[in-house]
Amino acid sequence: MLRQMRHDVWATQTLLERCRSLTKEQLQLTAPGTYGTIQKTLAHIVRANEGYLNTYGVIPQPFMELTASVDEIASRLARVRDAVEQLFKSKDLDFDRRLHDERRKADLDLWVPLAQFSHHGSDHRSQIGTILTVNGLDAPELDVWAYATAEGAYKDF
Repeated sequence: MLRQMRHDVWATQTLLERCRSLTKEQLQLTAPGTYGTIQKTLAHIVRANEGYLNTYGVIPQPFMELTASVDEIASRLARVRDAVEQLFKSKDLDFDRRLHDERRKADLDLWVPLAQFSHHGSDHRSQIGTILTVNGLDAPELDVWAYATAEGAYKDF
């Protein structure tokens, strides 16, 4: 699960770096069937990550606003990255334990927000990739193979 979440943060960071080269107008591009603009979707991914990690007490509220700049999104993503590492340093955390979550008004097993963290990010990064490509812009490779290559865990021979 830790490696999965590291991949997720890496993929969001890689996409964010790609989007830093876009103009303000390009950051406002969208496409049918997606969450919204590139900027709003990036903010939504990171804001949701803050919420998932808040479940474990490693990120406090308030969460980032959806109107955040690319620089603020990057800053908050760094906070998310640190919180992921902090979360997995705890040897006492039982991810199969049930939690009463007042913020969500639900009871849930502790593994659920972690699984949603990765699924949610992947879904919305794909939407941004669609927005980029339908507008004639390049989208980075964000799959696990690209991550493994970047981490030195995979190399062609």
